[in-house]
Amino acid sequence: MADENWVRVFGREDLPPGEMAGLEIGDSQIAVYNVGGTFYATDNICTHGFASLSDGYLEDDEVECPLHGGRFRVTDGQPALEPAECPLKTFRVRVTGDDVEVLLPE
Repeated sequence: MADENWVRVFGREDLPPGEMAGLEIGDSQIAVYNVGGTFYATDNICTHGFASLSDGYLEDDEVECPLHGGRFRVTDGQPALEPAECPLKTFRVRVTGDDVEVLLPE
């Protein structure tokens, strides 16, 4: 759709499997994850405490907050381990050629 706001965040090879990166795009703080060659994106700020998830740990499809150890599934943003209780906002991700793109709200 012409009105969609897809933003290139980096090249596919720039984020190897098992890695994550935090990005600031406009007013959005986003974490992008490579889980076995599939890319996902969520808010980068933990819903339990103000911490950057990209400073935490990615294990399989879960990210652990560096502040209190809460965990979220990066595939759908759902909490996986307390004290995390509220889900993360997720963003659609696509790979176009060698570019990884995230769909941002208008």
